[in-house]
Amino acid sequence: MVKVLVTGAAGFIGFHLSQRLLTRGDQIVGLDNLNAYYDVSLKQSRLSQLQGKSGFSFYKLDLADNEGMKQLFAEQSFDIVVNLAAQAGVRYSLKNPHAYINSNLVGFTNILEGCRHSGIKHLVFASSSSVYGANTKIPFSVHDNVDHPVSLYAATKKANELMAHTYSHLYNLPMTGLRFFSVYGPWGRPDMALFLFTKAILAGQPIDVFNYGKMQRDFTYIDDIIEGVVRVMDKIPESNPNWSGETPDPGTSKAPYKIYNIGNNQPVELMHFIEVIENCLGMKAEKNMLPLQQGDVPVNYANVDDLVKDVGFKPNTPIEVGVEYFITWYRSYYNV
Repeated sequence: MVKVLVTGAAGFIGFHLSQRLLTRGDQIVGLDNLNAYYDVSLKQSRLSQLQGKSGFSFYKLDLADNEGMKQLFAEQSFDIVVNLAAQAGVRYSLKNPHAYINSNLVGFTNILEGCRHSGIKHLVFASSSSVYGANTKIPFSVHDNVDHPVSLYAATKKANELMAHTYSHLYNLPMTGLRFFSVYGPWGRPDMALFLFTKAILAGQPIDVFNYGKMQRDFTYIDDIIEGVVRVMDKIPESNPNWSGETPDPGTSKAPYKIYNIGNNQPVELMHFIEVIENCLGMKAEKNMLPLQQGDVPVNYANVDDLVKDVGFKPNTPIEVGVEYFITWYRSYYNV
């Protein structure tokens, strides 16, 4: 039996991952601080789906709690750690920068220290497509440099990659970073576009359409994200023997370290995404057309060649299917 620490277990991706790992017989220790960044009752509802299941235990704990994290790693013996806990959101980082430092930097340091001192077999951690920042060469490749983030959130995710690489190098710890692209689906986050649009349209309220609807997003369905995470968990990264300091490859290393994109590899224009939502709801949206928001990027588009090559998986759920699943869940959950 594999024992896995899943941080952010009451969050969108952490909840789905915990469910999937439990079905295959893994022992899951879930961690979450249940903060109020968005509706805590939604997090508690997710958690209630997990609690009571055989093989699942839960710690209410903040990653930035140094002593609490030390105690957790001392008490438990994890085979794999999957760090999905983070302060999320690009726009929120413009208003509340300290929340990102505490969770994404201080908290991630506590994860790295815990892994270092307990000798885990593999740390898999969530990065983000936002690290591509000002890059304009598309599709975005893990082998391109990502040195120009355009939000503090993105900067903290890039920092996580650098910190993880350092620990991998110093202590020979296998580490894999996953850059997620616009994740959506049932039990999704209320601050994400699909949730916001669905809620507003059903309430007869206007929706904010940024960059005048010309943004493109690589919307990736939650089941595809989870399939990618599980396959990567089972693939322990190895040193790249061809890595050279003269032409350094950002996606690999001489250390046991690897970066992957997990995205649908099919960018969708925002106006088409809204049209799919309208069709699924049978209602038209009143649109408030606005310029590009500070910290946002006009296009995100994943090159997933490494994911396909190394673990044999490519996300492929069409938005027409994924959006329908989300709206069915939303109507049921909120009794709309």
